[in-house]
Amino acid sequence: MALPLPATLPQPREPSPRSRQRMEESTPRGAAEPRRSPERGPGRAERQLRVLLTPLAVAGRRLPQKRLLGAYGGAESRAPAGKRLRMEPPLGNGLAGGGEKDGGGDADGGWEDGSDGSDGEDAAPDGHSQLSAYERKRLKNITENAKFFAALKLHESAARLQQIATKRQSHVTKRPKPKKAADEPVRRRSMRLQRVEPPATPVPEAPAQPEAEEYPQVPAGPLPMVPEEEMGNSTLTEDILATWMRISEMKTSDTEKPTRDLSRYQASLNSMVLREENIKKVVKYRVCSMAIHPSESIIFVAAGDKTGQIGLWNMSCGAAQTFVPHSEGVSCMHFSPANPAHLLSLSSESLRCGDVTRAVFDELCRSEDSLSSFDFLEDNACTAVVGHWAGAVAIVDRRTPGTVPELSADIGFKRTRTVHVHPVKKQYFIAAGSVDVRVYDVRFLRLAGNSAVSALPGHGKSVASAYFSPATGHRAVTVCADDMLRVYDTTSLSAPASLLCSRRHNNNTGRWLTRFRAIWDPKEEDCFVVGSMAQPRQIEVFQDTGKLLHSFCNPSCLASVCSINVVHPSRNVLVGANSSGRLHVFKD
Repeated sequence: MALPLPATLPQPREPSPRSRQRMEESTPRGAAEPRRSPERGPGRAERQLRVLLTPLAVAGRRLPQKRLLGAYGGAESRAPAGKRLRMEPPLGNGLAGGGEKDGGGDADGGWEDGSDGSDGEDAAPDGHSQLSAYERKRLKNITENAKFFAALKLHESAARLQQIATKRQSHVTKRPKPKKAADEPVRRRSMRLQRVEPPATPVPEAPAQPEAEEYPQVPAGPLPMVPEEEMGNSTLTEDILATWMRISEMKTSDTEKPTRDLSRYQASLNSMVLREENIKKVVKYRVCSMAIHPSESIIFVAAGDKTGQIGLWNMSCGAAQTFVPHSEGVSCMHFSPANPAHLLSLSSESLRCGDVTRAVFDELCRSEDSLSSFDFLEDNACTAVVGHWAGAVAIVDRRTPGTVPELSADIGFKRTRTVHVHPVKKQYFIAAGSVDVRVYDVRFLRLAGNSAVSALPGHGKSVASAYFSPATGHRAVTVCADDMLRVYDTTSLSAPASLLCSRRHNNNTGRWLTRFRAIWDPKEEDCFVVGSMAQPRQIEVFQDTGKLLHSFCNPSCLASVCSINVVHPSRNVLVGANSSGRLHVFKD
């Protein structure tokens, strides 16, 4: 392999006489003396040539053209136009191919003017006669090097490696993301979040039509006492209505007067138990109100649910039948104290009277404002005070034709939940509102600007109920959303009532349970009954001092909260209703 030339050739020295003689002897005889061009550059002593060798030839690639860096007067330039340059190897430089003499050209290695670069007489048989011996040697070295590298097959190996790398890159693919299943299972949610009724009742399918069509509106006016199911047992319906009529005709003895014998009362509470046969599902959905017939011979109970159904249950024979006299929830029910054959029920749109003697539900009052509660103003049950959810109260007279109330009065409440008439002074009634509990005189009611005769202060949140004690009305018990039970002294109705006691009680029933109502036991003046959120499920009895007297429970039979309760006026019977339409009877 030829060694590279130095960047700057050494300055030629003046040949000695012997060297000059040797050079002249080596010149062929008869050779024409080369012509000297007057345009030639500086002398050979001043001329410097720098040769840049071309890179080695690569198989399959064209060799780049050789560039000569020469100097005419020390500056790099090209040869004059029409001149071909030929470079001779320096004498005695020891480089590969440098020992051979060029047959043409000057002895000092210069370039001839007007020469085309061919040697003419010294033409080589390989077709490179126009090149000098140095150039031919250099081309030979280049060719040998190319063959050597071709024998190594470096380019083929590089091409093969590049092909392998390309294939690997093409085979490398991104891992596909798992597709989300179209029918992904629905996340489990509680029945409360799904707004499904408790499991005690069959879960209704999602209605394909509006709820108004699921529970059709009941027409105005009288409705026959026909059971909800058209295919119902007519014999069963007749038997229930006949039993109701028969026990209503019987004269009941005077109601036992409340006694102050607490030990005797507690003994009667302990004798009341719940058995499996005394549990019955009477209506389909959550019970909002109940009433118990005053008969002493047969336990006959009526229950109203949130959809407007009224269920009648004859516990003596276990038969029950359901009617639909209302379009919305039945919030209040009472058997008439003057005629137990009449069952008055109140829903948001109307007040009706179920008359079993005529087997019809008469409509007593209809209002566009939602109705919430009612109570009788007289013992003959001819007039009643009715509360509105919007806050007003109305006076209804059953003897007046039509369904328009006698009077509608604004008492300043934002919401009226319950109304209750004083047991002795019938002209007074207590109303429980959002945070207010006040006593009003019916005789002074007018359309607006009504003033209360007394107030029961101290409630921080909405009040669910407020009721006078059954015999004298000297006590009033309230249930408030601030988790308190309060008992007030209402002996004097001309001044604000004083708070006798307050007891901590969990009243947060939520939206799926009917709100608690503390009711007085008709047989005991100073004891009241209220539902409980405690475990195991129970119904609690408190004294007006806040003392817990008794808890009705039976873990094997009672497993739900009984928000609505009713006590028989003369017998040791307590009925509790839950949010699935089931009634539980505790009796001795």
